[in-house]
Amino acid sequence: MSAYGALFTRIYDPFLAWGERAGMGALRRSVLAQARGDVLEIGAGTGLNLPAYPAGVTALTLAEPEPSMVDRLRSVGAASPLAPTVVAAGAESLPFPDASFDTVVSTLVLCTVGDVDASLAEIRRVLRPDGQLLLIEHVRSDAPSLARWQDRLHRPWLAFGYGCNCNRDTRDSLARTGFTVDALTPARWRRMPVIVAPLIAGPSTLAAES
Repeated sequence: MSAYGALFTRIYDPFLAWGERAGMGALRRSVLAQARGDVLEIGAGTGLNLPAYPAGVTALTLAEPEPSMVDRLRSVGAASPLAPTVVAAGAESLPFPDASFDTVVSTLVLCTVGDVDASLAEIRRVLRPDGQLLLIEHVRSDAPSLARWQDRLHRPWLAFGYGCNCNRDTRDSLARTGFTVDALTPARWRRMPVIVAPLIAGPSTLAAES
């Protein structure tokens, strides 16, 4: 466990609190209301999504690689009526058999994974053929002026955000790795730094192979 990792875990919820009150909390509830069946959440962090899951999910598994966040997840998970299973694992190498889940959830995670294509390949592997990926991700802006600022501030934000890439084109990564993007809608992360304000949110499914 790194010293900054432990600090980042402590400041994570307070740092996001204004954004949660300004609409991110409502967006989480809207997107995660679609979760069904056996659910895997990657990069589950401090468990901010737990209150947003519908009671009808069959089983919930929370995967998280950062040791200090795993400890927090186990604590908050023990108090949740969903009784989630917490697994110490990163998205690039998920310790589950093929076709294990009906829903995979990724909220503010694909910006941070070391290898986004490998992570999406793993999500594709563990999803059942009729499964869905529910996501909320901040993305590279479509506005050239903001995209340039995302590029300029990438390195300092990467350090502050514990590996978070403010300029990652996640929509393109999804399409390139065989996920649909037509149902993803643009949103805005209010009361957060402008370089991470552009969002995409909604469901994605496995694209039909040509």
